[in-house]
Amino acid sequence: VPGVVRSVTDTLSSQFVENCRGVVQRLTLQEHKMVWNRTTHLWNDYKKIIHQRTNTAPFDLAPLEAGAGIAVRVMKPLEAAELSLETVHEKFHPSVQSFPDVIGHYISGERPKGIQETEEMLKVGAALTGVGELVLDNATIKLQPPKQGLRYYLTSADFDALVQKQESSVRLWKVLTILFGFATCATLFFLLRKQYRHHRERRHLKQMQEEFRQAKERMMREARAEGGETPKNACVVCLSGAKSCVFLECGHVCSCSECYRALPEPKRCPICRQAIARVVPLYNS
Repeated sequence: VPGVVRSVTDTLSSQFVENCRGVVQRLTLQEHKMVWNRTTHLWNDYKKIIHQRTNTAPFDLAPLEAGAGIAVRVMKPLEAAELSLETVHEKFHPSVQSFPDVIGHYISGERPKGIQETEEMLKVGAALTGVGELVLDNATIKLQPPKQGLRYYLTSADFDALVQKQESSVRLWKVLTILFGFATCATLFFLLRKQYRHHRERRHLKQMQEEFRQAKERMMREARAEGGETPKNACVVCLSGAKSCVFLECGHVCSCSECYRALPEPKRCPICRQAIARVVPLYNS
């Protein structure tokens, strides 16, 4: 519903500007200060609303052309998602600080800058576009927030500009959704690939251990069939050569020098699978 703001009964007068009247008035006192960030070691701006008061008066949206339509009563304007208010007064009051105050502020990590005083108003005669629910109450047409949970708008922009703004917001959320979706898929793919590689390494390790066990059993059966015995210090890899290497840092003595050189890179201990930092030759006297 496009129209011009028209007061129903009394209007609100500005406290700072003469002959400035409106139907919505918002007075704000905002504190400005610098706060020391202990993480970044920088002074950051900090704003805090210390007082805010909003006054309203009943108003209608009258037709843009006199006598061209019926006025619409606007209900609950403060619940609108975009209430277009014009700043009619703005003044900054800097804080006066003495030298001891400055030292104390540096110690406490807070440096006040001042107080900003602002007055915003919805003036009588301002062009406004309302988007909401129209109801007929006796002989009065009222514009109010929708009961279905939809958003309520009172904006100085026209309807087409408001629709374009909402469509741009929807496109932005779609792009962000797609980007986050791709990022999530890439993260899941990386995690699944990592899990698959770990599973493949564990399966390969179990397969090697099973092959070592089978080879050891086969050689022990052959040795028993030939009436011989397996050496007590036989290499756990080939089961034929003598153990001649000490693996550090784990300290296992389990391999001959030939099998150590044949281990794949990065070399790991066949017993505990810990990385081999260095090898010390073992000499049996």
